Amino acid sequence: MSMEATLPALDDFWMPFTANRQFKASPRLLASAEGLFYRSVDGRQILDGCAGLWCCNAGHGRAEIAEAVSRQIRQLDYAPSFQMGHPLPFELASRLAAIAPPGLNKLFFTNSGSEAADTALKIALAYQRAIGQGTRTRLIGRELGYHGVGFGGISVGGMGGNRKAFSASLLPGVDHLPHTLDIERNAFSRGLPLHGAERADELERLVTLHGAENIAAVIVEPLSGSGGVILPPLGYLQRLREITRRHGILLIFDEVITGFGRVGEAFAAQRWGVTPDLLASAKGLTNGTVPMGAVFVDERIFEAFMDGPQGIELFHGYTYSGHPLACAAALATLDIYQREGLFQRAIELEDYWGEALLNLRGLPHIVDIRNVGLVGAVQFASDPAGAGLRGYRIFERCFQQGALVRCSGDTLALSPPLTIDRAHIDHLLETLAAAIRAVA
Repeated sequence: MSMEATLPALDDFWMPFTANRQFKASPRLLASAEGLFYRSVDGRQILDGCAGLWCCNAGHGRAEIAEAVSRQIRQLDYAPSFQMGHPLPFELASRLAAIAPPGLNKLFFTNSGSEAADTALKIALAYQRAIGQGTRTRLIGRELGYHGVGFGGISVGGMGGNRKAFSASLLPGVDHLPHTLDIERNAFSRGLPLHGAERADELERLVTLHGAENIAAVIVEPLSGSGGVILPPLGYLQRLREITRRHGILLIFDEVITGFGRVGEAFAAQRWGVTPDLLASAKGLTNGTVPMGAVFVDERIFEAFMDGPQGIELFHGYTYSGHPLACAAALATLDIYQREGLFQRAIELEDYWGEALLNLRGLPHIVDIRNVGLVGAVQFASDPAGAGLRGYRIFERCFQQGALVRCSGDTLALSPPLTIDRAHIDHLLETLAAAIRAVA
């Protein structure tokens, strides 16, 4: 069957984070998925090197999840969560609390990572007010950070392209820590880089500038994904935790990408031994099958709201918070993760994955390779004709040759399903190597 015979009309869908005219001139369309592979509309098998969009951690086409969602839609398709309830979000919250970092045992459900980040920021601000610290209104994010596309998320986020068109309408009172990408000192590190923990000390400067009594929260990704797989230097997260705790500032981890086994353990907080006050998650929560996010909240924060007057404690929520289908998908997903030991899979494969990635060193134009768990990035020198062109061409060539990688400027990011094996790691990186040589 030819692609032309199966293509839908492309004009009317305004694609997100996409060069629409470029894509529609040469579309890349996926028709089905199973295990580690997509199949394109023209019948080609595409090895998924991105777990969809960092979300299909258990691979594609999991029958257990499909069956759970199918049963649920027949039994209860929708139920409100405002002043009403149904059993599944309560069950899911208990299951998630059992795998969470210590103390983060209260769950607020959202529908996406963007909503989870904005929810965490709102909880932080409302908490400071609830405990009589109402002057704590400033928020601190980080350069190259990504926290979704709500106005709160892009305000604390640090990716210039996401902010420029909306710069006049971002939240006031927001500062940014410096990013931790340091190619000069840390290029081609094996695992977490050695240099850069001192960049957390910039928070002390902001405390001195604004006064701790005016700062509500700091939000960071333990590992910055969309910014190009930027890893935390050894000791960096611990230093942030120490400074925030000393000054009464809440620490929020955005684990939308790192959650549910991506770097090993259930969350990066556990893998790297740093427990925040709030933790935003999504993506792998349902294996990407039904949109859902969740904010893990420290019990003492929750209890501060419960100590107030009777009535609605937090004026915030979504029509689809704790949606029955999303809960069913999440519960089935957790069963798979636990039955197959997938939270340990990234640790088991980490050395092999890292060595295979670092074997690409020496190919044309590569300036850095970064990896930890089952995450990797290959960064290229920009083409003189324009930033991002080289990365895009390699991404496109990989797709033509049967492998899906993610392009972020001149950095290619890889985050395969946790179910990948060594043979498919080899295949993925051999395809990438061939694409790099072909584009060079």
